[in-house]
Amino acid sequence: MKLNKVHHIAIIASDYEISKKFYNQILGLKIIREVYRKERDSFKLDLALHDHYVIELFSFPNPPKRPSRPEAVGLRHLAFEVDNLDETIVFLNSKGITSEPIRIDEFTGKRFTFIQDPDALPIEFYEK
Repeated sequence: MKLNKVHHIAIIASDYEISKKFYNQILGLKIIREVYRKERDSFKLDLALHDHYVIELFSFPNPPKRPSRPEAVGLRHLAFEVDNLDETIVFLNSKGITSEPIRIDEFTGKRFTFIQDPDALPIEFYEK
């Protein structure tokens, strides 16, 4: 077996419109396609980063909450590479989003920080 790349990450939102705005308008992911699946009473939003399909955002009626703290088994977080962490933090703060204190990766020496999406999914910004 040969894996080529990660194709996409699927995220279920508790409030679809709030999460849609967060991923599209704040993080800047481009909407590729949005469909309403009547049989599932669910929206599916395909999002891209630099024209590369990366996230499927779903709505479902009454999804269970995701345990975040303490950390639970399963997907731990979603990470984005950024050129300048300080500029990223200033931008996020201007949108009312608070980041954790900057940390240094002990293996690479690179700086990173975390925020939370509207459903408390941890999102990491890792400096190039």
